[in-house]
Amino acid sequence: MSDLLVKNATLPDGRSGIDVLVADGRIVNVSQRISAAAARTVDAQGCLLTPPFVDAHFHMDATLSYGLPRVNESGTLLEGIALWGELKPTLTQEAIVERALAYCDWAVAKGLLAIRSHVDVCDPRLLAVEALLHVKERVKSYLDLQLVAFPQDGVLRSPNAVELLERALAMGVDVVGGIPHFERTMHDGTESVRLLCRIAADQGRLVDMHCDETDDPHSRHIETLALESLRHGLAGRVNGSHLTSMHSMDNYYVSKLIPLMQEAGVSAVANPLINITIQGRHDTYPKRRGLTRVPELMAAGVTVAFGHDCVMDPWYSLGSADMLEVASMGLHVAQMTGQDAMRACFDAVTVNAAAILHLDGYGIAPGNRADFVLLQARDPVEAIRLRATRLAVFRGGKMIAQTPAATAALDVPGRPASVDWMPER
Repeated sequence: MSDLLVKNATLPDGRSGIDVLVADGRIVNVSQRISAAAARTVDAQGCLLTPPFVDAHFHMDATLSYGLPRVNESGTLLEGIALWGELKPTLTQEAIVERALAYCDWAVAKGLLAIRSHVDVCDPRLLAVEALLHVKERVKSYLDLQLVAFPQDGVLRSPNAVELLERALAMGVDVVGGIPHFERTMHDGTESVRLLCRIAADQGRLVDMHCDETDDPHSRHIETLALESLRHGLAGRVNGSHLTSMHSMDNYYVSKLIPLMQEAGVSAVANPLINITIQGRHDTYPKRRGLTRVPELMAAGVTVAFGHDCVMDPWYSLGSADMLEVASMGLHVAQMTGQDAMRACFDAVTVNAAAILHLDGYGIAPGNRADFVLLQARDPVEAIRLRATRLAVFRGGKMIAQTPAATAALDVPGRPASVDWMPER
């Protein structure tokens, strides 16, 4: 007998009436009208069954710390960094672990089962590194947590940061990070990219750098990152996060830059909620959005994902681990309102993000892990529109979270007794 049979589901690619059979934590069959005995059968009733959501860019060491030791009144990136510097000396490993585990609970309830989190390595104690390595071990049965060694204060600017970054990697952190635009000069930013890519190449690591998170159109470290990816043969293993300066760059320069990124196999992660909140702070009107050139990157064949980046921390006071909120904001800000474009925004928080994290066995296909989410929607566009309820979340074929369907009763003359947000088509 199999473990689970999900019947009559709709998949993100549009196939409907699909059954999914699970045994030993893996998908063994995906087809119509499967006849098999299973310990548990779930009727999807035509709703959308999707691979789990993936957050390609987050800061779990800071999450849920909003208000400690004070609130970011200006809302700027630099005040957020300064505030984090004030908070770091007061952090305890226990508090970081407690907040991170609470956030992982939120994530699971929202069908978010894989997160790439940057962790600050500029603290000589490496307190946050130890805390998140502990969290990674605690949650591994139900959530994939991938950690990036992130020199928040600049790998050249901060004392002993190179040594601390290499110690973090030796302790078990997965990915090499960087922040070249925060180095003291453009030259140091360039040198930091070269240094960090060399470390990654020597150790066979993935790379994910905060890159050009600024309104300055002359911040062009993504160009160096792409060149170093080519130089070290790192195609498919390097990601540039934020890339907000590209929003302000000259179109001719970008016409050369994007093909270079594509040739180098460098992916991009935009963080819509945070990018549009933090960028453009020096503008009066017109005020720049700040989000990188998502549709143009996608059209060129660059893999683009969306990240949540922050939830209730020194940089952002809101958030709830809902990647459909992230996709919705990305869709609106990038003006991606065509049907294919909206589906691409759904891919940016699922399959594209999974590819950037190099997740193994991801997707609803035979042989893959039986990780999926049943949404109260009939397709990806409707899921984004409704921020669809996560009716059930499965990990390895086991239901680990569920939420009652969203309903509302009406008592008004001459109208139905309940509201249906999914009208007949």
